[in-house]
Amino acid sequence: MTVVRTRAVALTGLDGAVVEVEADLTQQTPDFRIIGLPDKSLGEAVQRVHNACANNGLTLPRRKLTVNLSPASLPKNGSGFDVAIAVAAIATELPLTRESLDATVHIGELGLDGRLRPVPGVLPAVLAAARAGIRRVVVPWANRDEAQLVRGMNVLGAVNLAEAVAFHGGSVAVPEQKPVTIGRADHQTGEPLELADVVGQREAVTALIVAAAGGHHLLMSGPPGAGKTMLARRLPGILPPLDEEAALLAASVRSLAGEAVTALCRTPPFEAPHHSASVAALVGGGSRVIRPGAIARAATGILFLDEAGEFPAHALDALRQPLESGRITIHRAGAVADFPARFQLVAATNPCPCGQYAVPGGSCVCPPIAIRRYLGRLSGPLLDRIDIELSLRRVSVAPGRDDTGGTTTALAHTQVREARERSARRLRETPWRTNAEVSGNWLRQGPMAPPPIVRRPLDAALHRGALTLRGYDRVLRVAWSLADLDARPQLSVDHIGRALFLKKGIAS
Repeated sequence: MTVVRTRAVALTGLDGAVVEVEADLTQQTPDFRIIGLPDKSLGEAVQRVHNACANNGLTLPRRKLTVNLSPASLPKNGSGFDVAIAVAAIATELPLTRESLDATVHIGELGLDGRLRPVPGVLPAVLAAARAGIRRVVVPWANRDEAQLVRGMNVLGAVNLAEAVAFHGGSVAVPEQKPVTIGRADHQTGEPLELADVVGQREAVTALIVAAAGGHHLLMSGPPGAGKTMLARRLPGILPPLDEEAALLAASVRSLAGEAVTALCRTPPFEAPHHSASVAALVGGGSRVIRPGAIARAATGILFLDEAGEFPAHALDALRQPLESGRITIHRAGAVADFPARFQLVAATNPCPCGQYAVPGGSCVCPPIAIRRYLGRLSGPLLDRIDIELSLRRVSVAPGRDDTGGTTTALAHTQVREARERSARRLRETPWRTNAEVSGNWLRQGPMAPPPIVRRPLDAALHRGALTLRGYDRVLRVAWSLADLDARPQLSVDHIGRALFLKKGIAS
């Protein structure tokens, strides 16, 4: 008998490879074998397929059935191959349209009653199928909205296995079954928080707008109650909405992490891991299936580290390479997974464990060694990768009834959007779109490099050791964001001076 073929997708991180699922019958002792480097959960698909077929009125052949997942050298993980295996096995005896089978990707787990259960990673899997030129996909009913986010795909959200078989021309009775549903994710819902609620911190609000305009990393240091967390949580509301490519990337990471995805969210993601998070929780990983960590989930958005001084030093240092490269690669014995890591870091820390060191009117009880150890968790190489270092003080005067508040979220959003449009126009002939992405060589030697008289304060800071060359480049990036906010086509000494102050508190 001719070998029956259909398709599935094997995911390694966000990268998907289309897998051929081949089924063949031989005149030997009845058996059902899955070969092609399956993992434990995939090996258990044999029993799930048997029970699902029996409970959906579908029969499997009573001969030796071999299902091969090709290429055999590619590791396959998870239960998302169940539907493809079942459909291929059924097609060895039931007449189904071979062209339809071969042109369709099947994704989903089978329940013992024959219903299709949702699986994580449907969106990146469908994107991988689309890149391979496949335009038909069968997914669980609960994942249909997620799969339809990929344009040009013919999506069947099947309730049960019989419905998937009927999709390929099988003459089967489709039983009435209640579809398996998935919880709705409460992700970035509601109106953005109002920036005008932050009172008495005008310099901090200005620094936040500068950080948003250029996509710069920001460190806020100050005592408890100074407004660090309030400021950070208002940053997503002033950032421009994500374009379709960025929104698809963010949704793909959420899907792979197991969240429900029903629509493209245009608000940049905001991740705020607890300070007890491990390196694996930040970076990602897993012993069997590699899952994205907080770094990848914050891609195209913000990673907020509240109480940064409480994080383990080795966990914070794990951020250094992703901050520089914009990618995070996780190596395991059986696979290598690559995740996006182009995020905006916002960190907030107290000046000491008790939070009262150098605070006017405060009484610090921390010994000097505890203060040094606390601040030392933010290592020099990590601080060198941060563009803006902001020192906050507590608000000393309460707002009165006549106070109209400060900059609103709507006004800041407009300023940031216009600044980013100016930077995109200036960088239109380059691979970059925001100031934070621009390479140091282009900043110093490219067509927009500032003349020596403008760079003089920056050169002086570099000469006396107040800045590294990496810090030099980061000050230039912040200066360009200030120029974009001022609608200036060229850098001035004022922009350099303000950027130096935002980086190190250095007066030009």
